[in-house]
Amino acid sequence: MPKLKTRKAAAKRFRATGSGKVVRRKAFKNHLLEHKSSKKKRNLSKMPVVHESDVENVRMMLPYL
Repeated sequence: MPKLKTRKAAAKRFRATGSGKVVRRKAFKNHLLEHKSSKKKRNLSKMPVVHESDVENVRMMLPYL
């Protein structure tokens, strides 16, 4: 059987934790940061777990995750 291809766009956006959960980066933290509070920027830096309804799609895009 041939090797499965990884969706490279998804590989740049998602990664797995040690326990196997999929984490992502939050939006709104690339530019226009001057007017945002430190608290908001700090909370946007956290890596949330991908919602369980989306995990299946992410795993299809990343077969070796």
